[in-house]
Amino acid sequence: MLQMFELRKYERMFLIAPLISRLGRFLMPPLLDERIKGRKGYGLVQLIHGTGKGKTTAALGQAIRCAGSGRRVLIVYFDKGGTTHYSERKIIESIDRIDYVATGRDRIDPVTGRFDFSIIDVDKTEARRGIEVARLAMIGDIHKGGHKALPYDLVILDEINSTVDLGMLDAQCMLDAIAQKRDEIEVILTGRNPPQSFIDAAHLVTEVKLERHYFYSGVPAREGLDY
Repeated sequence: MLQMFELRKYERMFLIAPLISRLGRFLMPPLLDERIKGRKGYGLVQLIHGTGKGKTTAALGQAIRCAGSGRRVLIVYFDKGGTTHYSERKIIESIDRIDYVATGRDRIDPVTGRFDFSIIDVDKTEARRGIEVARLAMIGDIHKGGHKALPYDLVILDEINSTVDLGMLDAQCMLDAIAQKRDEIEVILTGRNPPQSFIDAAHLVTEVKLERHYFYSGVPAREGLDY
């Protein structure tokens, strides 16, 4: 009797599966991107956004993987000035194939430890500096030590989404940079609240959702795990 019940259960699963598949087409965004159908190699735009922890971490993982394959990576940090809050940079500096440029001011008061949420003119100036660095990297116009350098294979614009969302940079500046980029350069955009235009431009969109975070239980940020 149990075997008959199990058989019927699996029969029901096979009957329901096609219906679920059809419903999924209406409930989920289309997975097929006609712009890149059949494409191979680098040159796509990835977008990592959402309210959960791990967006920058995911991009850093791809940077390490890319560098490990023998390719060159540039990370442009937006609104992440200062030198004491980003432990990963100590390791990045030891990897020959990964370069980074940090823009923005240090928002954490060295005395009180409080975060400065204000947006002032220097924030906008720094954001424009960051997008120009990224644009030059994406068109392959790289100079190091006064000499033309090899182009990057991957350019990461960390926190570009939130930088635009907070009004430090116009979204069109990033879209113009993407439009000018060399066809073979991969780009990753991270941060919360991307404008719809960024989502539309991306070939991969991953949302990192917040379901639970120890911060809300009073656990402070921990060196080596959160910064």
